[in-house]
Amino acid sequence: MVDGAQGFSGEVGFVSDQAVPVLPPSVDQESQQFRSQVGHISRHSGAFFAGTIFSVALGYVFKVYLARTLGAEALGIYALGMTLVGFAGIFGGLGLTWAAAKFPQVYCSRGETENLRSFVVSSVLVLATVNGALAIGVVMARRWLCIRFYHTPALVPYIYLFAVSMFVGALTTFFGQLLTGYKEVAKRTLVSTFLGSVVTMLLTILLVKIGTGLWGYVFAQVVSGVVVVAILAVLAYIATPRTARFWWRLPQSFPQGMFTFAAAAFAMDLMGFLYTQTDKVILGFYLHARDVGIYAVAGSIVGFLSIALQSVNQIFSPTISGLHAQGQTTLLNRLFQTLTKWTTGLTIPLAAVVVIFSRPLMLVFGRDFEAGWIIVVIGATGQLVNCAVGSVGYLLLMSGHEKKLIQIQFLVGTLTVFSCMLLVPRWGVTGAAVAAALGNASSNALCLMEVKRSLGLFPYNRGYLRLVMPCTAAIITAWALHVAFRSEHLQIAVIVGSTMLVYAVFVGSALWVGLEPDDRLILDAIWQRVRGLISTAL
Repeated sequence: MVDGAQGFSGEVGFVSDQAVPVLPPSVDQESQQFRSQVGHISRHSGAFFAGTIFSVALGYVFKVYLARTLGAEALGIYALGMTLVGFAGIFGGLGLTWAAAKFPQVYCSRGETENLRSFVVSSVLVLATVNGALAIGVVMARRWLCIRFYHTPALVPYIYLFAVSMFVGALTTFFGQLLTGYKEVAKRTLVSTFLGSVVTMLLTILLVKIGTGLWGYVFAQVVSGVVVVAILAVLAYIATPRTARFWWRLPQSFPQGMFTFAAAAFAMDLMGFLYTQTDKVILGFYLHARDVGIYAVAGSIVGFLSIALQSVNQIFSPTISGLHAQGQTTLLNRLFQTLTKWTTGLTIPLAAVVVIFSRPLMLVFGRDFEAGWIIVVIGATGQLVNCAVGSVGYLLLMSGHEKKLIQIQFLVGTLTVFSCMLLVPRWGVTGAAVAAALGNASSNALCLMEVKRSLGLFPYNRGYLRLVMPCTAAIITAWALHVAFRSEHLQIAVIVGSTMLVYAVFVGSALWVGLEPDDRLILDAIWQRVRGLISTAL
């Protein structure tokens, strides 16, 4: 996993280890470019942010419904099935899903429409063939996987649906990343997040109501996936230049650099799986499905902490490639510093609420899930490090230093596996949370050091001191609200209200301390976006 996000692409051309030499821009030109980049990033990351907020807010209520309706064991069975989908998906993606976000802009900027067509056609055919074979393999090995490895016979009947989900998911990811490559993040978010979430939730509620249980939930996800992939494929087809659109003549050759990058991305995916999914796999091997269910619910809360970083990365990742290729290191570092400061500042108040209200958050799902509060606290620590270092993984990947990234992930992945194997038998789910948090934090810390060494970029400056007072005020406010409101009957209302008030205190304190010029550019860009949305609505 790179910085908790997905999506790579390039703006100018294929990135090599050496930047293209160009004349340095003047100060005025650089400021204008910075303003332009900030406006672009804020517009598109804002769409992703809104979509994520919508899906998470609605998804949180939906998870509460599932937890109270299906129970911890059923959700644990689902989590185990998704580890199989995730592991097989690594081999099914072959790194081509990441390449889909990188190469479209490269080929379009060069006018290489035949290369673009060859890339799209060959990628779709390879993904369909490989994932079809993997789905059949998972079905054939279902009894060994479910009974011999996970010791969960109840998982066997669901494997067929999970296999279909894996096949559909690979194509969904590819076409979604292809839209990212065309800089159509808003459309991708609308379909994948808004439409996909709503279809899944409505269909699940309908099927669960008629007594289908967990099967109905998994089936609803398969149906939603089919709908989403069909729409994404049509949108990707429309976004593709006419001369590069899919037609039934097979490509004569494959674009140079396509498989080199895909191989590096594949290795990165494999290493990322080691330190993002190993905890669930080992939990499933050693413990009961119920424990995995509690752990999965707590992990979904922790994952939400990186929402600001994910939103920025969705559109900042293509920018990295273009600026590095043009040799605009100063502008790139300026964006890196400003965006990292904003993601850090926006994450700390949310993390304070999540950590301080961790027990009430888990209690909302039911008494069986209360024990997961410690997982939330431990996991939040790793996510804070992830957000505080910024887009370091993408900086390495998009600047031609993917080998360094793979080396880091291999080291961290190996350590995470051994940590899980050592701690889970002793500490159970707490041991898995510790191993995962250490893996997350150490991976990002090592990437930060490599970015400083290889690229000469560093996110921190004196401007970060302006965050001290607002963050302190936000943490104190969250703690005071937790002490003041302890009623179990108002858990959701108190948590939502506390989150809003904590952010109000943070923003008010930040404005009182004062903003730097670059911060004001971002704030102005966001405000203009909000005004535009209000004007459109009215």
